[in-house]
This record gives sequence, C-alpha cells and structure tokens, in this order.
Amino acid sequence: MPTADLPLFPLSTVLFPGGLMSLRIFETRYLDMIRDCARHGSGFGVCVILAGNEAGDPAVPAAVGTLAHIVDFHVLSDGLLGIHARGSERFHVQRTHVRDNGLIHGDVAFRAESGIEPVPPEFTLLATILERFHEKAGGEHAQVERGHYDDAAWVGYRLAEALPLDRADQQRLLQLDDPIDRLKLLMYLLPRFQNA
Repeated sequence: MPTADLPLFPLSTVLFPGGLMSLRIFETRYLDMIRDCARHGSGFGVCVILAGNEAGDPAVPAAVGTLAHIVDFHVLSDGLLGIHARGSERFHVQRTHVRDNGLIHGDVAFRAESGIEPVPPEFTLLATILERFHEKAGGEHAQVERGHYDDAAWVGYRLAEALPLDRADQQRLLQLDDPIDRLKLLMYLLPRFQNA
C-alpha cells in the first residue's frame, strides 16, 4: 500500500472521521504546520499521545490516527490562533521522523472505510441513544438528517465522541475497521454509563 508524508499533531484526545475539533495553536512548529496546510490546502494527522505531552518535546503518537482538515481560523481572546478542524480519513503510521523544528512527520497509509452499512436491529438502541443525546445537547448534529442514524459508521463515530470514554477505549474504537464491530464494542461499554 502506498504511503504519504503527513505532519502529525499528537493530542490527548481522539479525533474521529466526521468529528469537529477546536485547537489553540501556540507552538512555532504547529503554527508553521497550520500555515503550510492552509497554503497548500492539505491536512494534518491527529494521533492520540501514547507518551509525552502536547507541548514541549515531541510526543509519541499512536499508530492509528485521523486526517484533519482546517475549516475555520480565528483569533482567540488571548491573541493566539484558534482553528476548527474536521476529521476525515483514518490512517496507519508506518514510521515517523522528527524535523529540525520538532514537528513529527509520519509515512502513513490511509485505511479504507467501508461503504454505508445500515445499523443492524440489535444495535438500534445505540442509534436511539445518540439521537436523544443530540436532541438534548444541541450543536451541529441536533438538526442532522434522520438517515444518518441508520448509518452504522456514523452512529459509531458520533457515539464514541458523545460518551465519556477514556482515551484507550476511544482509540480502540478508532482502530476498528468494521463499523459493526465498533457498535458491538460500544454496546459492551454502554452499561458503564447507565447510571451516569
């Protein structure tokens, strides 16, 4: 499988395909990365941190991450750059290298997503829970077309964002290629939140 060179942004959170993330950019290496992405219309990779921190020395990123595309820039109240980025394709990092400025780059292979698969009857509870959550929480998904709740991949990714899962569980969900397997894992994890 061919690989592509991608700048990586290790974070303490998981970005799922279709998800929206707000970031506050202050380190020079990431300001340069955002400038280059904006100039070339390219994206950057978001990977959860396995070891290290978001700021300072380069962190160790997880091997599976999500390509992010910048959808909006703004200046924050503290004068720093803020961006909104949307997740698209998942990728697997084959190898990494660190540039002179501390920015991690990865040779990545993109992972194919399955086509739209309907939510099987045994998992419709998950779609119902997600729809009720969006109705109460508001936000960008509150007015989404009802058909999205019949798409197993969309339901899995949005529910993985909505539930208060730890990073390890979110990463496990991101790494699964089969959307039905993702729903199975979510159904297994769901009892943790019944009294929440």
